[in-house]
Amino acid sequence: MVRKAVIPAAGFGTRLLPATKAQPKEMLPIVDRPAIQYVVEEALQGELHDILIITGKGKHAIEDHFDRNFELEEELRKSGKTHALAEIRDLTTAGRIHYIRQNELLGLGDAVRYARDHVEAEPFAVLLGDTLLRPSGECLRKLISIHERTGDAVLAVEEVPEDKVDRYGILEVESVEDSEYVVKRIIEKPKREEAPSRLAAVGRYVLIPEIFEIIDGLPPGKNNEIQLTDALHVLATRGRLRACRFSGKRYDVGNRFDYVLTTVEYALDRPDLVGIREALMSILKS
Repeated sequence: MVRKAVIPAAGFGTRLLPATKAQPKEMLPIVDRPAIQYVVEEALQGELHDILIITGKGKHAIEDHFDRNFELEEELRKSGKTHALAEIRDLTTAGRIHYIRQNELLGLGDAVRYARDHVEAEPFAVLLGDTLLRPSGECLRKLISIHERTGDAVLAVEEVPEDKVDRYGILEVESVEDSEYVVKRIIEKPKREEAPSRLAAVGRYVLIPEIFEIIDGLPPGKNNEIQLTDALHVLATRGRLRACRFSGKRYDVGNRFDYVLTTVEYALDRPDLVGIREALMSILKS
C-alpha cells in the first residue's frame, strides 16, 4: 500500500535567477500560494498524508511555510479574518510533513536515495516540486491504482511533440491497454528518427524499494549526477516498470515562460479574480 510521498525540492532554481537567489523556486507564488503548496495538496488528494520534502541549502522558507505561526494566527483571530486563519491552519494539520537536506546536489536519483530511511521497505510516490499537474490528484491516484494491481513501479508520461523528442528521456513501451504500458527501456534524448515513441515522463512516480539498491549501484551519469532515469531504465530491463499516460496539463514552473503562463492560467480560473481576463485583453490591445 502506498502511504508516503516524497517531494524533491533541493535544486538551485538557476533558470529563475535572480528571483531564486534567496528564495526557493518552489516558494515562488502561483497567484497567492507557493508552487510547492499545490504539490503538497496533490499528495493529500492522493490520500498520501505522510510527506517527506527533500530540501537543500537556503530552503528554510519551505519549512516555515508549513509550520505554525502562532503570532500570525492570533492577529488573524483578533481581526476577524476567519477564512485566512482557517487556510493557514489547514497547511499544518492536513498531513505530516518531514524534511531532510540533500547535502550535495548530485542529481534526482541521489535525492530520492535520501528517502530510504523514511519510506523503509514500502512503495512510495515521488512528486517533483517544480511541476504542477491539472487536474490535481487524478494522475497520482491512477499511478497508485496501477501499482497496487501489478506491484510494479509506475511513472506518468505524456506525448511530447515530435520535434521535441530529442529533449527528453523517451520510453520504448508495449501497450497493455489504452493509457497503460509496460516500459521496455528509456532512451535519453534520442534523435527524432530513432525515437521509439513520443512518451516522456511528467514528474510523477510510484517507486518500489528495489529502486534504492539500483541507485546505489549506478555510476554518475549526465552532468556527473546520479540520474533517476538511469535507475528507472534498470527497472524496465527487469520487467518492473509501467507507465500511465497523463491526459491533463503539466506546468513546469522552474522556467520563466512556463512560470508566467502558469500564474496567468491559474488566475484565469479563480472566481475571485473575474476581472483578470478583461484586464489581459486590454493590455494585449494597447
